[in-house]
Amino acid sequence: MIFYFSGTGNTRWVAGEIAKAIGEELLYIPDLIRQGQYTFTPREGERLGFCFPTHGWQPPRIVRDFIRRLCITKADDAYCWALTTCGDNMGEAMTILNKELATIGLKAETTFSVIMPESYVCLPFMKTDPEDKERWKIENAGRQLHHIVSIIKDCKKGIEELEKGATPRLYSYVIGGYFNKKMVTDKKFTVDADVCIKCGKCAKVCPVDNIIGTPPRWLHSGKCTSCLACYHYCPVHAINNGGITRKRDQYYFNRRGDQR
Repeated sequence: MIFYFSGTGNTRWVAGEIAKAIGEELLYIPDLIRQGQYTFTPREGERLGFCFPTHGWQPPRIVRDFIRRLCITKADDAYCWALTTCGDNMGEAMTILNKELATIGLKAETTFSVIMPESYVCLPFMKTDPEDKERWKIENAGRQLHHIVSIIKDCKKGIEELEKGATPRLYSYVIGGYFNKKMVTDKKFTVDADVCIKCGKCAKVCPVDNIIGTPPRWLHSGKCTSCLACYHYCPVHAINNGGITRKRDQYYFNRRGDQR
């Protein structure tokens, strides 16, 4: 079984490709939370996988909260692996994930990072990639997945293929610590009511059901993951996060080009 979370589709694609290749069930974490489903028993020989995007060089809050409530019975012999997608690097996100898994008696014995197109656009130095770079990242990820699948199929342990960056502890524990404490919020989301076409897509794609109505209204429930799905999927760019995103492009997997 593969537990996964995805906002703009990068991780959904990666997890889906692996699930098809190894013939195991794909489980979407937001759906499991909605259903209150936290207890699982692996079949004999079934692997346990965790796939998530890197948010501020850490696993997303929704993933960490889910793991804390997760109960895997009869998992002593199960092969456990994890994969994170990221725009350039992921810092110590896997170290943080394994600390969460340790609280429920699990450890990802083999870990991977996969570089995918950028989707976080709420800071001055962060933008979507040019189309040629997006295409290159996706094509390269596809090649990497063949290698990753072969490792997972053979249940190889002790493999760590991670793009941590130059200063991973600074990224994850200082910058990422501030980001995930202070900047993961829905308070800056706005909608241009005169541009909004009232399609309701933003509410449909929100993984935490934090948007209602047309034009959309954010609930300020504390559940927002800052995944930016509402922003990127809006067909008319009516949604923004502060003023900076008015000057930014949109991206979600399968949006444009051969792969999107």
